[in-house]
Amino acid sequence: MARTSVKPFASLSELLFVLIGISLAAAPIVFGSANILKASYSVENVARSLVKLRRPVVILISSDGFRFGYQFKTSTPNIHRLIANGTEAERGLIPVYPTLTFPNHYAIVTGLYPDYHGIIANWFTDPNSGETFTTRSHEPHWWLGEPLWQTVVKNGLSAATYFWPGSEVKKGSWNCPPKFCPPYNASVPFEERVDTVLGYFDLPSNEIPSFINVYFEDPDSQGHRVGPDDPQITEAVANIDRLIGKLIAGLEKRGVFDDVTIIMVGDHGMVGTCDGKSLYLEDLAPWVQIPESWVQSYYPLLAIRPPAGVSPAEVVKNMTEGLNSSTVRNGKNLKMFLKEDFPARLHYSANYRISPIIGLLDEGFMVEQRNLNQRTCAGAHGYDNAYFSMRTIFIGHGPQFARGRKVPSFENVQIYNMVTSILNIQGASNNGTASFANSVLLPNRCDNEGSVVV
Repeated sequence: MARTSVKPFASLSELLFVLIGISLAAAPIVFGSANILKASYSVENVARSLVKLRRPVVILISSDGFRFGYQFKTSTPNIHRLIANGTEAERGLIPVYPTLTFPNHYAIVTGLYPDYHGIIANWFTDPNSGETFTTRSHEPHWWLGEPLWQTVVKNGLSAATYFWPGSEVKKGSWNCPPKFCPPYNASVPFEERVDTVLGYFDLPSNEIPSFINVYFEDPDSQGHRVGPDDPQITEAVANIDRLIGKLIAGLEKRGVFDDVTIIMVGDHGMVGTCDGKSLYLEDLAPWVQIPESWVQSYYPLLAIRPPAGVSPAEVVKNMTEGLNSSTVRNGKNLKMFLKEDFPARLHYSANYRISPIIGLLDEGFMVEQRNLNQRTCAGAHGYDNAYFSMRTIFIGHGPQFARGRKVPSFENVQIYNMVTSILNIQGASNNGTASFANSVLLPNRCDNEGSVVV
């Protein structure tokens, strides 16, 4: 297979000019929660038959913080091989709000918005029990809904997870088997993760997991330190591409590459946060005092839970007055809402765990308690998912994905139904569109007797 030559872009802003123009990058866009897709073109009419595998196998890969456009920052021949021979969301995958790691990874595998699956942020406190959720919380009462690994096992198949958020939680039919569900350890090299996945295909055919997912922390880890345009991001993206190449080569060596479905996604994008884009709650003191004990998180999601006896509506009213004044620097870049008044398109109000007061920040802005005169310039995510900078990638390659097909952007809650359709299993109720998979996947081929040949 010839390698694709890709001209690097100097920065993501240059790329955005080329892709969609500066207006789309600079302002939020409004989209529906369910997009029924129409492909720009299709070169195949039916799914390709399996040659070596006995049943469909899906490998779901997450590259944390892989902002849409990173694939053009440097030569990424392996990623572009998947794109050229598969189906791509032409302008990226839309994350759920808040555009944070744990809410989005769990949305991808449950098909649920955070206010339904319960993981409303990376860290939060349950107002009823007083317990605090962290990234190490594996108690099943936090994790609502039915993730794909549980669905797969419930349907009589096997699943393997490698560090996906929520995969260590034992619930329902899923008991996180040691052989297929190692405990999270960030120090495990990425190469070892790929080798482990490839090793599953050395098992007897009836023991190969039908659903496999694997998680990489990059390029999110670099993006937080240096922002989206630093050379470190370019290096991280090149390394992710090398890992994809290692996976492809290993599957080809085993003769199963064309049979396996590879879905590559990210969980969110990244935007630069530099000096001059901060506002401080202490500046609102003439209108309202916001003690630190009220604040559940500062940015990009400002979440405030005042104590009993303090009216949330009054707090929002006074904060809004202060922010709209001319004396609060950057005040107009933060909009305050009661939870019940939060924009419906963001699907972030139905869960009791969500704070009663939410602040929606403009792209790249930060909220802090007070001005400590600390100068920073790095990267962040978590902002409104309508910002193009928060988009990530979707690439599907395999028997049911048409080659060279481009589809419009869609929300990541649609992926759950897509995977269950590929595996031909019954899924759980979710927020995705039931017919969505039919608009992206090729239909299965039927033989003369009417049975499905996959």
